[in-house]
Amino acid sequence: MQQFITKPRNIFLLDGFGALLTAVLLFFVLRNFNAFFGLSKTILEYLSLLALTFSIYSILCYFLIKNNWKSFLKTICIANILYCILTFGIVVYNCKSISIFGIAYFLGEIIIISGLILLEIKTIRKQ
Repeated sequence: MQQFITKPRNIFLLDGFGALLTAVLLFFVLRNFNAFFGLSKTILEYLSLLALTFSIYSILCYFLIKNNWKSFLKTICIANILYCILTFGIVVYNCKSISIFGIAYFLGEIIIISGLILLEIKTIRKQ
């Protein structure tokens, strides 16, 4: 964790690849087995598009932002918080149709992203 706090640009890379993994899982796995997870293909496509957008943003920040990275990290931190709220809302709204596997996937995703959010907040405060 200290490596990310001392080299904050690395958080963009971690966030970018994590969001890319989320986009791939949502679009290629969950969408193709949407009946198993209990959410519509449309919802999974929109979530994957959102995750892909976050991925592009974070990876571009890693390569392009050399100074004044705090505001960019705050932006992705807020975006991650909103994504978690949106995901939780989707799970609650679709509670009658979503399977236990869908709930487990999305709650696991929220927990992992929350850990990343905490790391981002610690990095912003330390610098």
